Amino acid sequence: MTAVHLAGPEDAERLRPMIAACHDEMQIADDTTTRDAALMPLLSGSPHGAIYLIGPARAPIGYIVISFGWSLAFGGLVGVVEEVWIRAGVRGRGIASEVLNSLPKALAVAGLRALHLEVHRDDTRAQDIYRRQKFTARPDYVLMTQKF
Repeated sequence: MTAVHLAGPEDAERLRPMIAACHDEMQIADDTTTRDAALMPLLSGSPHGAIYLIGPARAPIGYIVISFGWSLAFGGLVGVVEEVWIRAGVRGRGIASEVLNSLPKALAVAGLRALHLEVHRDDTRAQDIYRRQKFTARPDYVLMTQKF
């Protein structure tokens, strides 16, 4: 079973290059200042989200970021998988599937009622992984965003 560890401030240097690689792959236009402004509060214990290292704590092979919110429709605490990233050299081994199976179960014990994620419409490989972990598209719903 792949280890998953809650990341703290001491993990920033391990996370920065992985986040940069993920954002490059996903063509997310940001810079180090913007990333650190979002990263450091999560590593410092913000109640708004958490980052988990995937793999050995000293040499992680990936990470997953979950933000938290509240939903009347789902009966309380909900999470959103903001990013999940695995190093290219170890992809295809079921690691992301394993994390998406075990981590939500652990979060449910802590009171999480639902976990959401967003996936690109054309990324059928990722959609297949998420479906196998019991994520489903909500009928009649479309995620819409207003950026500030």
